[in-house]
Amino acid sequence: MDQARTTISKIFNGEPQSYTRFSLTQNMEGGDSQVEMKLSPEADEEVGTNGVGEHLNHQREYYKKKPARSPRDICFLIAATLLIFIIGYLIGYLVHRKQDKTMLECDQTQAAAVSAIDDDDLTLTGDSAPKQLDWSDVRTMLADRLTVSQIDASLSEFARNDHQAGSPGDEVLANKVLKRFKDNNMDTWVDEHSVQLQLPPASGSNTVEFRGQSVGSLQGYLAYSGNGTAQGPVVYAHYGQKEDFDDLKDLTTNLTGRIILVRAGKISFAEKVANAASMDASGVLIYPDPADYALGDATHLFGHVHLGTGDPYTTGFPSFQHTQFPPTRSSGLPSILAQTITASMAKTIMRSMGGRNAPRVWARGELSGVQYKLGDDNDIVSMGVNNVLVETNIHNVFGVIKGVQDEDRYVVIGAQRDAWGPGFAKSTVGTTLLVELARSISNMVREGRFMPRRSVVFASWSAGEYGSVGATEWLEGYLTSLNMKAYTYISLDGVVTGSGSFQASGSPLLSDLLTETLKEVKSVGDAGKTIYSQATAASGKTSLLEPLQLTDPVYPFITFSGIPSVSFQLNGKQTYPYLNTLLDTRDKLNAATSGNLAQLIRAAGQVAGHMALRLVHDHLLKMGVETYSQVVNKYVIDIMDKVNDLKRSSMLPRTVTTDWLTSARGSFGRSARELRRVIRESNLEDVEQCRKINDRIMRVEANLLSPYVSPTTQPFRHILLGTGSHTLTALVEQLDAFKSLGTGDVEALKTKLALTTWTIQTCANALAGDVWELDNDV
Repeated sequence: MDQARTTISKIFNGEPQSYTRFSLTQNMEGGDSQVEMKLSPEADEEVGTNGVGEHLNHQREYYKKKPARSPRDICFLIAATLLIFIIGYLIGYLVHRKQDKTMLECDQTQAAAVSAIDDDDLTLTGDSAPKQLDWSDVRTMLADRLTVSQIDASLSEFARNDHQAGSPGDEVLANKVLKRFKDNNMDTWVDEHSVQLQLPPASGSNTVEFRGQSVGSLQGYLAYSGNGTAQGPVVYAHYGQKEDFDDLKDLTTNLTGRIILVRAGKISFAEKVANAASMDASGVLIYPDPADYALGDATHLFGHVHLGTGDPYTTGFPSFQHTQFPPTRSSGLPSILAQTITASMAKTIMRSMGGRNAPRVWARGELSGVQYKLGDDNDIVSMGVNNVLVETNIHNVFGVIKGVQDEDRYVVIGAQRDAWGPGFAKSTVGTTLLVELARSISNMVREGRFMPRRSVVFASWSAGEYGSVGATEWLEGYLTSLNMKAYTYISLDGVVTGSGSFQASGSPLLSDLLTETLKEVKSVGDAGKTIYSQATAASGKTSLLEPLQLTDPVYPFITFSGIPSVSFQLNGKQTYPYLNTLLDTRDKLNAATSGNLAQLIRAAGQVAGHMALRLVHDHLLKMGVETYSQVVNKYVIDIMDKVNDLKRSSMLPRTVTTDWLTSARGSFGRSARELRRVIRESNLEDVEQCRKINDRIMRVEANLLSPYVSPTTQPFRHILLGTGSHTLTALVEQLDAFKSLGTGDVEALKTKLALTTWTIQTCANALAGDVWELDNDV
């Protein structure tokens, strides 16, 4: 080899009669270097001392003539050349083989439509849109992974007796949820909020006395009650609904300064207290009547009386620790006192009450030995409330499975984690189902068989018992991005409280998807039936969405953030009575579900899972825009009839018209029908086309939020499902007030009509698409 090297050196450093010149020219376009070979027949010019010519641009170079090489040198030259050739051939072969292998693997990957998966965060990669599985295959995969045994194990893991919001027990559960998300290789994060929660008295308890005697020791309480003392004659007001107070007014019962005694049920605690406050009452006592709740006489109730959601001391603002909170206070906070009492305590009061008999319907209670009366001036009740406002840190925990195509669009599945006591049906079931759905879907993705087009976010909320505080603070903190990117929220709160029946509430946009889903999931304990057939047979209704209530966990998502949302519940024919008590335990829920608890939770998981997976599986979002057309039509026709009736009665001038409102309704309907035509005639395999259509669908809910009111004063801005003077419900009530009073503020009515009209019209314009698609004839 040394001899060969010497010979090669002589070749390159020598001065032959004819030479080989290697010119290494860099390819500035990024290619490989090129080798140029030139032969010269003679040498006319000497070179420099280094043996390399100084002319670089393909000029001839000349060297002095030397004697001819010996045969031995020639043999070594041939051997060296052959060696170089063999080495070069082997290198070229290996490179070519590697390229062929890479191309083969790429072709196989495309044929199988499987993108690479990053095991650290379940982020799917791949430039082209993946070929999706059939929907039936996706359903089967979820059913195989969402098992009863896993659900049972998680129920035991997440059951606690002490997980009130912000407590050490709540933090333990938060860490467990976070660990489960991480174990599933999901991207995770935690939001901490500093919120004001009202707790029971730090020492002693709240008090209630009837005719100077204590009715007993109070354990339950109502958060966000007014504090202080109140005294006055007690008045029985049935359930404390508006119509109940209207009936009392008709009976000429004076309610100013009175203590109102009402039954739990029908409406929320907060609404009962707000209705009493509107009648100038000084306090409210709420008890569970045995006719409504099979609880026993000594069961205490817990709840809150904030007529709203979120931290009532940072309305419209997120309660992050770094936020400079303005000195605001929710208008939904009551100024009067509120307290729960047991059925036994209510019996003590009502047995001795005088006054006239209550209306017959009101008297259908089951307090033993009680004749239901309205009360008189001698029935004096004194109450004292000394709840404590405490700044508390709460944590919301999140995990995400990212989509392969529209990663920045996501469905959110959430459940509250906290409870007053055991809260088994209220929170443990939902938290269990949350982590089990996260495990099942992440397994489907990690195995490479399911590739969601869009992302799925799993959220564990805290302070749900105080009025969806954790969820609302998250919405307030990220409002501007959420109503552009979060296209659906599915709540798992209280999804199982019994068997044999079903109820749901939420956005009309999701009504069709819910119906399709319920037709796919088998009922538990009723062979051959689906949940849909079982539910419609029991209710006699084809549409299963009930009116949205303020206490619904999806209420702030729809009415504050404009995110289409749905909550649902598998329940029994009898109401599960243990919510908001310390008796909400696993044993109680097992009894209410006839021992089928885990099977019912699995069925509820299939309902939530099918809806979420359908929304991330299909090119096109399954949302029915035309269902909102029906809602708008119903309201507008009602308003039009009432206005025309008032004009005929000369209670409204002829200048008040509903023509423009009717026109806006027509625009909304036409836009919805046009979108349906576009969908019908579009290539639904065209990713970009579907994304444009999906963006139009996603904006419907958000565009029904009134832009003419502030979220700090009217947070629930949805004109169809929200609360406040901007809603169509308020407009109908104002017209009813005109009729009952014979007069009203005409200019305020005209303004409300105009703002309502333009909110509907702008929603129709956005639904129609790009501005050049609009045609508003003048």
